[in-house]
Amino acid sequence: MAHSVSQIRTDGASPAVEPSIGTLVQSAMADVSTLVRNEIELAKAEIGTSAKKGAVSAASFAAAGVFAAFAGIFFFITLAEFLTWLGLARWISYLIVFVLLIALAGVAALVGRKMLKKIEKPERTMESLRELPDVMHREAPGARHREVPVVSGGKVALNRNESYKV
Repeated sequence: MAHSVSQIRTDGASPAVEPSIGTLVQSAMADVSTLVRNEIELAKAEIGTSAKKGAVSAASFAAAGVFAAFAGIFFFITLAEFLTWLGLARWISYLIVFVLLIALAGVAALVGRKMLKKIEKPERTMESLRELPDVMHREAPGARHREVPVVSGGKVALNRNESYKV
């Protein structure tokens, strides 16, 4: 939104007086302020809409998971009844389905354990947190007493022999 500057004339034929730098800066600041406020409002509206859609999607997936779990129960009951229909005693049919479910749970636990062991510790973050007290030490601008850690190949190379000199 541009602000108009009033034109002052001394007589009917004189040209308009140029606005001062202060007036131009004030006008520009008002325009930037309005633009920033409008952008923030737009972002809030978009994020609010996206968050609502995300929540509805998550609830739908949760409902689908619950229905699938209930369907699984009925599937395993049907499997046990099928084994009974084949001629096995009812208790043996249900015992077979029970053992099958325990075996599936064991396999899932082993896969989860294997995947858990593959998770790497956040070593760079832990290292930077260990260095945080040294970094937070206040020094005069330009009076650094140690070298900055070097990052190469995704690894932080620190020189342990140097520290802050107080």
